[in-house]
Amino acid sequence: MANDVPEVLWTPEPATARASSLAKFARFVRERRGVAVDELDYATLHAWSVSDLDGFWSAAAEFLGVRFQTRPTATLASATMPGAEWFPGSTLNYAEHALAAGSGRRNDDLALVFVREDGLDRLLTYGELRDLVGRVRGGLLRLGIGRGDRVVAVLPNCVEAVAAFLAVASLGATWSSCSPDFGTRALRDRFAQLEPSVLITVDGYRYGGKAFDVRDRVRTLCQQIPSLRTTVLVPYLDAAAQLDGASSWAELTTEAGPLEYDAVPFDHPLWVLYSSGTTGLPKGIVHGHGGIIVEHLKTSRLHHDLGPGERFFWFTTTGWMMWNLLVSGLLTGATVILYDGHPGHPDLETLWRVAEKHHVSYFGVSAPYIHACRKAGLRPVDQFDLSKVRAVGSTGAPLSPEGFRWVAEAVGKHIQICSMSGGTDLCTAFLESAPTVPVWLGELSCAALGASVVAYDSDGVEVVDEVGELVLTKPMPSMPVSFWNDPDGSRLRAAYFDDYPGVWRHGDWVRRASRGSYVIYGRSDSTLKRGGVRMGTADFYAVVEGHEQVIDSLVIDTSELGAPTEGELLCFLVLAPGATLEEVASQLKESLRTELSPRHVPDRFLVVQAIPRTLNGKKCEVPVKRILAGVDPDQAVSRDALQNPESLGIFIDLAGR
Repeated sequence: MANDVPEVLWTPEPATARASSLAKFARFVRERRGVAVDELDYATLHAWSVSDLDGFWSAAAEFLGVRFQTRPTATLASATMPGAEWFPGSTLNYAEHALAAGSGRRNDDLALVFVREDGLDRLLTYGELRDLVGRVRGGLLRLGIGRGDRVVAVLPNCVEAVAAFLAVASLGATWSSCSPDFGTRALRDRFAQLEPSVLITVDGYRYGGKAFDVRDRVRTLCQQIPSLRTTVLVPYLDAAAQLDGASSWAELTTEAGPLEYDAVPFDHPLWVLYSSGTTGLPKGIVHGHGGIIVEHLKTSRLHHDLGPGERFFWFTTTGWMMWNLLVSGLLTGATVILYDGHPGHPDLETLWRVAEKHHVSYFGVSAPYIHACRKAGLRPVDQFDLSKVRAVGSTGAPLSPEGFRWVAEAVGKHIQICSMSGGTDLCTAFLESAPTVPVWLGELSCAALGASVVAYDSDGVEVVDEVGELVLTKPMPSMPVSFWNDPDGSRLRAAYFDDYPGVWRHGDWVRRASRGSYVIYGRSDSTLKRGGVRMGTADFYAVVEGHEQVIDSLVIDTSELGAPTEGELLCFLVLAPGATLEEVASQLKESLRTELSPRHVPDRFLVVQAIPRTLNGKKCEVPVKRILAGVDPDQAVSRDALQNPESLGIFIDLAGR
């Protein structure tokens, strides 16, 4: 079965593929570097990119126009993981790459389109963005902010967030953001580690047709972070909003200032992202200016084919790494579309309306959003003019084969389905799409250039056409510079390198097909194991949640908890109004048995009100497993890292029984 070639849903049109930046890069390395590769031969190009890291990344930096203020003395001084040393001796600045004059970035070219769920929108040219960033930069300088200082933000996906980040980066200071729906403890657990000097916040936000005032939360947060010298309030809900002791955004930006770029070393901290925080304090993941510049230019230009005239959209909040990737669209001279609000308010057609109105080229969402649209019976191709949309991106969870087929049939046959997988850890995708590679039903098209992604069996031996542990056998420039407050690197090594020394273990089950495509099966640390056979959770959810009576689900295999005998396979269900467990359970058992295997049939189905999810929307499989195993709930999960901490109650009760 693993060797069967699935249906091809999309094939590159040769003329379009040859006009892509990826094909131009292939010609560049053939002509300038003597690499024997055809412009449409992705497999050969990828093989070279991981066998000759030095040659590939130096060629990529040259082709993509990386602006070194001080030239590097080498490309890869050390390839050891962890601790690979990229472009030693070089200096550069992320903000310069986003704002310097270039194709697509003339003063009157459109940089940002902002849309809020209540209909508010705002368009900003590159000239206007440069002016605003210069003003924020000057305001931060007046507050004493400089290289190495930390500026944190509680902001939605809005113009002010982008401008503030770019201003912070231009100074060589370090940025970190969370979305305004984070709870006080979740914000404190993340930001307090950094000992920030400045906090930029909104008065509130809109979501699902409601307004939420966050100022009480911010007051508490400020009291809990003694390093804060200044809080700046952006009036987002109410133009007259005030906050005791805070200065205003208007004050910060009152004076026009020159736009300059502090030249920082390649590994200088650009931003700090965070692990999900489901267990213990969230780990602060530090990324450097240079690693993000070269990685995001490669991803945006070569894989997503973004550039001047393109309009790049991804539904995200400022608390998810996709926001960082979205902003990096500016590096290519594209127009970035920012949306703030509920993707299903007032209905699931909202984001498709945005795509139509603002002529989106690359439309990025999460797999759960695509699955929700499919389940609701939407057919955007019949309702909207999506002729400008050439690609639909999907990440955040595995996209089911049914999700792939829905995009092809309900959005457009011409659409490239760009299912991606990566992570906050690298702030990029290492499994990707490419404009010269077909899309196979249910599969991620290829490994990204420069990403040596393979599957390991339980003995650490590479396997093909078998499910194994996803590992990266060679370094990538955007691997973390460090974890915050991890001076000896011990926590970083424990997170990725303990299982296979010198090899990055990511924590996903993956099958690598001999044709070069991949299938993700879910987290390896939440994998089901029945009768000695390992099974990912993604297939399970695709079947269970394909039933209209099931809104959400969570599957837990208690035998993973170290019991001497095989434990129970439990399936927790959130049912649609009017549905009953009696009628649903028999249907689910039959579907799981016939579509997957008898091993996939749970021992028990249990109805719950909600499935616990992190603030980034991921199901809390591992924390629930630990609670059911008897671990103290407060040790198993940080409740403030959850969207719905009250949902844990039934699992705690079940563990007690």
